[in-house]
Amino acid sequence: MASKLSIDYEAIPVTALNCNFRKKLGLYLNPTNAVAADWRTVAEMMDFTYLEIKNFEKTEYPFEKVLTEWETRPEATVANLLSILEKAERKDVISDLREIIDDDCRKYLERQQRKPVQVPVVDSCGPRTREREGITLYDDPQGLTPETFDAFICYCQSDFQFVHEMIKQLEQTEYNLKLCVFDRDVLPGTCVWTITSELIEKRCKRMVVVISDDYLDSDACDFQTKFALSLCPGARSKRLIPVVYKTMKRPFPSILRFLTICDYTRPCTQAWFWTRLAKALSLP
Repeated sequence: MASKLSIDYEAIPVTALNCNFRKKLGLYLNPTNAVAADWRTVAEMMDFTYLEIKNFEKTEYPFEKVLTEWETRPEATVANLLSILEKAERKDVISDLREIIDDDCRKYLERQQRKPVQVPVVDSCGPRTREREGITLYDDPQGLTPETFDAFICYCQSDFQFVHEMIKQLEQTEYNLKLCVFDRDVLPGTCVWTITSELIEKRCKRMVVVISDDYLDSDACDFQTKFALSLCPGARSKRLIPVVYKTMKRPFPSILRFLTICDYTRPCTQAWFWTRLAKALSLP
């Protein structure tokens, strides 16, 4: 069945390419090569900055890290990866790995065909377990009418004062939005990772990410952000909204730099900040 599927590389995300391909591609590109283009050339063509590339150099398998970072961007399709390799004059790589690429793409298309059709809104039609019932303050203990929200707020504890301001501006005004704030809305005694994924995927239409220097050190925020990105590759559904409310000393996270941000640090745009954020969260 899979062999009969035609392949449109432009419609297939790089995340469809499995570990075997990534490992073998790294074997071609990781070694420093004085003749052929190596991973640094490809990273530059993927629009990574000099500082980002220097950081990639510190890892044991730099190109695997490059590919993992790049695949969160909207342009990260198999077609664009092949185009970059061709422009880097690494047609040898394409030729040698073509069979693996095609096999991974066909498996991806086959999985997509088997997926049940789902309405792209927050609902509770999927199979549920007791662990995912009665998890929020106003949840139905029987799981018949699970509590839903306009947005999940991803934040670290040091930014909680700004989260309070967000509640005041978005919930207690004419915007009348409903935010999911973990420390306020989630009942104790549940598995953090299971409940977090349930809330982000099934209960919340969008996710607001409060970016700060401390956010960069938070394992919980890292998990929440990457999980949300995995649900909407390329941010096509405008599901994830980064917010910066104070000046940062460290670089903005590279996996989010392709998204339009709400920036509270610019005095000239502060007057529009809450209106823009509320409008984004109110979209269907």
